[in-house]
Amino acid sequence: MAIPGSVIAAGWIPFVVVLVLTVLFSTFYVRYFMHKYDSEIAITVTAIIALTLTLLTSALVPVDIFLVSYMKDSDGTFKDWAQNLTVRNDVEDSVLVTYYVFYGIVAFFLFLLLPFMYFFYEEKDENSTFKARCCASLKYCIVCVIIAVVFLLIGALVPGRSSPNANSTEWQKIDFLLHDMNQTRLEDALSFVISIFTLVGMLLLIMYTAYGMSAMPMDLIKGQGSAKAERLQTQKERQQRQRQRQAIRQKYSSRSTMSSRAQRVDDILAAEESLISRQERHLQAAERSWLNKCWVLLRPFEIVIGVVCFVVALLVFLSLLLTNIDKAIHGMGYKSGYALPKRHLPNPVDIALVYCQKAFPLDYILMVGIIAYFVLCSMSGIRNIGVWFLWIRMYKIRPRRTSPQGLLMFCMILMFIVLGINVILYELTPQYSSFGSQHYVTESLIDANVTTSDVKECTMATPPEACTVTRMVYLLVTFFYDMWIFGAAYYYLTWLFLAVILIGFIVAVVKRRRSAIRGEVDEDDFEESDDEELLRG
Repeated sequence: MAIPGSVIAAGWIPFVVVLVLTVLFSTFYVRYFMHKYDSEIAITVTAIIALTLTLLTSALVPVDIFLVSYMKDSDGTFKDWAQNLTVRNDVEDSVLVTYYVFYGIVAFFLFLLLPFMYFFYEEKDENSTFKARCCASLKYCIVCVIIAVVFLLIGALVPGRSSPNANSTEWQKIDFLLHDMNQTRLEDALSFVISIFTLVGMLLLIMYTAYGMSAMPMDLIKGQGSAKAERLQTQKERQQRQRQRQAIRQKYSSRSTMSSRAQRVDDILAAEESLISRQERHLQAAERSWLNKCWVLLRPFEIVIGVVCFVVALLVFLSLLLTNIDKAIHGMGYKSGYALPKRHLPNPVDIALVYCQKAFPLDYILMVGIIAYFVLCSMSGIRNIGVWFLWIRMYKIRPRRTSPQGLLMFCMILMFIVLGINVILYELTPQYSSFGSQHYVTESLIDANVTTSDVKECTMATPPEACTVTRMVYLLVTFFYDMWIFGAAYYYLTWLFLAVILIGFIVAVVKRRRSAIRGEVDEDDFEESDDEELLRG
């Protein structure tokens, strides 16, 4: 039996809707943060496409879960159209191919297109031609291509773990996920590259998303400071700097020149006074702004959203903590990437999603909401922390003032983070992300002529013909088994992720409220920028 059109529509139409919304969101976000006077159309388009692709890669996960869940009825039996194994394999293969296509495009962006566009803009000069900029960018991109080739060769040539004896306990537990698995060398190579990317993504997830999960709710609950109060404070600080400068000049009024030390102090005070004056002008504009006055009316809604985000963060923290404890107690150990055959400890997020799937599309909406929450927390973390290389801050992400290179780096970081989010989703919802709401029927013999049937949740210990695993978990766990070091690394990095959330929460609590002009004035800005001239006029 062919796949019914209703199944395809129910699974992929929501994805198309998400696609349209993602394109609109990416366009607005990039345009909102792109520098108004320092931009290039090619960079802007590349950033929009990269951000859209990044968000869509995570949007595949709910579709994957829905399709495997929709194959079965609530009584644990396959639906008529899904009773044929070939039909089920066709559905799974279509999702698997989509994953590989998206991951391949992500690799293309990370290894070639984004580095090319970054160096292409770096080579921008009044005397440079388009051809010269392209040639210079390609020279830098050769290094990225060499790294990509090395990773692909390692993934294709390095042998994984050989299959254990079929009678071993370990093999029985994971046989479901490795059933009929015949990956090609190309798939092995791509899986290795994606695993490397995911490992980097987990590190960035710890740096940005963990802090964003703590800072974003507290930022919303605290709200922004009063523009009037900040203006009065900056006015006092400016007057203080003026008095200090006057005192220095009066001290040296009888001399022809100042001492070198006094000159340095005077220069520092002059720079600080100039910065404070600019802040004061922006605060005066914010104080008169109708948008700022209207925002006071929306303040209660901001608090409610902040409280909701805090509750979600708390649930995510508890669910990840319980899953990691469950893996430590009941997992298969580090040599199997801490794969968890069956959930033993209660997991609030996982239980809620499995239960909500009885009322489609409630679970789909919740899953998309959780993914969107992780992405927004990541964006918030990147915006608050900035783009760093070791101890050097390279770029700041500010509304209408982010450099094109900063936006490209922002998209690159977010691409890595989204790959890490897929691992966190598996840690967060091991049951739902593996099988959705699937159940299966077991029969037990009471006596020689009487049997009884029971409906149970699908787990990794379930017979392979009884349930269908999602392709996301299929890729993750099978590769964990083949290259266990990645699974073990993700497990320990999840503990670190939880620790950073706690530390970030403490920092967010003691941190003062955000400024009414956050991101508008910085000491690195040019004094005679167009915005400054408009404010003076």
